[in-house]
Amino acid sequence: MKARSVATDNPVVETTYGPVRGSDDGRVKMWKGIRYAAAPLGALRFRAPEPPERWAEPADAIEHGPVCPQPGLAGIPVDLGAPEHEDCLWLNVWASSDTGAGDARPVMVWLHGGAYVFGSGSQPIYDGTVLASPGDVVVVTLNYRLGAFGFLDLSAYNSSSHPFDSNIGLRDALAALRWVRDNIASFGGDPDRVTLFGESAGAGMVTTLLTIPAAAGLFAGAIAQSSPATSVYDSGRAHRVAEAVLRKLNVVAADAHRLRDLPGEVLVAASKEVFDEVPVDAPGTLAFAPIVDRDLVPDYPVKMAREGRSHAVPLIIGTNKDEAALFRFMKSPLVPMTRKALEAMFAEIAAEQPGLQLPTEAQIGSAYSGLGGKARGMGVARDVGFRMPAVWFAEGHRAVAPVYLYRFDWTTPMLRLLRIGAAHATELPYVWGNLVQGPADITFRLGGLDAGNAVSQRIQTRWANFAAQSEPTGPRGTPKWTSYHESDRACLIIDKQDSVVHDVDLPLREAWGSEVLYFQ
Repeated sequence: MKARSVATDNPVVETTYGPVRGSDDGRVKMWKGIRYAAAPLGALRFRAPEPPERWAEPADAIEHGPVCPQPGLAGIPVDLGAPEHEDCLWLNVWASSDTGAGDARPVMVWLHGGAYVFGSGSQPIYDGTVLASPGDVVVVTLNYRLGAFGFLDLSAYNSSSHPFDSNIGLRDALAALRWVRDNIASFGGDPDRVTLFGESAGAGMVTTLLTIPAAAGLFAGAIAQSSPATSVYDSGRAHRVAEAVLRKLNVVAADAHRLRDLPGEVLVAASKEVFDEVPVDAPGTLAFAPIVDRDLVPDYPVKMAREGRSHAVPLIIGTNKDEAALFRFMKSPLVPMTRKALEAMFAEIAAEQPGLQLPTEAQIGSAYSGLGGKARGMGVARDVGFRMPAVWFAEGHRAVAPVYLYRFDWTTPMLRLLRIGAAHATELPYVWGNLVQGPADITFRLGGLDAGNAVSQRIQTRWANFAAQSEPTGPRGTPKWTSYHESDRACLIIDKQDSVVHDVDLPLREAWGSEVLYFQ
């Protein structure tokens, strides 16, 4: 690696749309708020992203661009890192201060989570300084359209005078990946070594993009952290959600085009009501998610992976040991945990797909023996929503490329005391190296910070080496993480110390079976 440079003010990089001026603090160069698509306003609301107009003078890329308008998260303040506005198609780049154009460093492109409704690429937890500063990778985060702006399917109301596109949020991600392909070399990155990584909804986009023909060649590796890989629905379910939104707005189907003229906050409010109602009325489903439109998304991603139709790029995929604990803590209906909700979920899947062999109650019970009602419900919710989709996807994708399966078990004494444990999203601080999120963060109040830093170093090393070499090699002295094969089903357990366990999911696989459970 080259010697560390001193800070150089305002590094300017030429992009395909015009020059951008960033900053350099002597540790990393940062370009925040780079426009990758035209403002999706007016006639471009509910349309695929369009290229922006070129600019001639350097555009300041010192502050994050606006984030997609979204509802608040009840009881949980979230720092989005920037104001909300529909003109939200911006991305951010971090590179070490000693990285220059043509250095061809591996690139990691992040898709944030948030149930396809919340979040942004500018949240402080996703600050790329720690990940990029060693000079091993160039880091990119981005905003995409959320909720009704990105995942409301109005294509049933399409006409020549009022066109609508489907899967708009996915199309935004594709536009950002094309920007990376065309421009990242000027920031010191290698367009042929792009790893797409994401968590939760962002990981759901990763597993979906792994099966989209339009994404071919845009990334050379993928990391899916807690992907709801089976939460992709058909156009019929998406149309019912669109009808519900129209009813909330008192708009008839013939006037669906009027949604383009409504104030954004009105659309956010109506879609939030539908977002809250859908998982109560149909447990296990989301109001807004990718859909099988037979255009951009040709079929269900897990089904395609198991048919050998996913892109042949190496994949890291895994989940957290206590995924459902976050949703219990938030009192969120997004993940069904009660017996009533779980029975309703299985009944609807059976009604939609009468030929599907659902596991019996006795089979499921065998995997959760000794657990009480609430603990059993949380286990079932974790596994039907996250763990088994990861395993089902891994078993298919391994036929076309190496797959590395993991389970994140690490937690802190405080999170254990609060019965949160290794819940959904608790791996994020360790991936990014941003372990303490301000003075109000209680994660390490009872200790564990030194061990947490060690966990973070190991994860970052494995993720960066995967981006560089397609193998998640750990630091010296850590176990070799072998790829997932039918013969041993290796799984990295990430805890205070890493370990590699063979067929850790055997009881789950025996209980849930090999048929993929999903809603249509």
